[in-house]
Amino acid sequence: MKKRTTKSGSPARVPSAPRPRVYLDSTIPSTYFDERTSISDIIATTRKWWDEESRFFDVWISPIVGLEIDDGEYPRKPEIQAFCRKLNVLEPNPTIDKIAQTYIENKLMPKKFFGDASHLAYATFYRFDFLATWNCNHLANANKRIHLRVINDRLGFPLPLIVTPMELFREREDL
Repeated sequence: MKKRTTKSGSPARVPSAPRPRVYLDSTIPSTYFDERTSISDIIATTRKWWDEESRFFDVWISPIVGLEIDDGEYPRKPEIQAFCRKLNVLEPNPTIDKIAQTYIENKLMPKKFFGDASHLAYATFYRFDFLATWNCNHLANANKRIHLRVINDRLGFPLPLIVTPMELFREREDL
């Protein structure tokens, strides 16, 4: 095969693609430090993704993550807080609260789970590729995706792919 060259005769330089952007909700850092045997597979998947795969993504959280961790009851809370302090934190914006309120008004999220609506609003407003979560009730729920897409279309925003860490592993050639 012929080597591609630029007009000047030097090898062509193809810019590398930017890393996909992932917003983490608070279930990801809290699960990383969880020790319950009842969810050991989820914990193992979270740790494997973070330790081996997260470097291939541009990872962010919002101030909501910090608030939820601070307010929650976690056996390893100081470690979770330290983990979160190392992550990029998005800036609040009044539009984010309006987006979250729209999710609640359209019955996509219950009022008492404003944090879940806020996580999606941050990922939406900042146009993230992915929102990573273990919350399969209010966020990573296939039954909600169509409705979420409709609402985001009305708001003029693309819907980030809402996934669990299990879905963020790179394809392996050896399988």
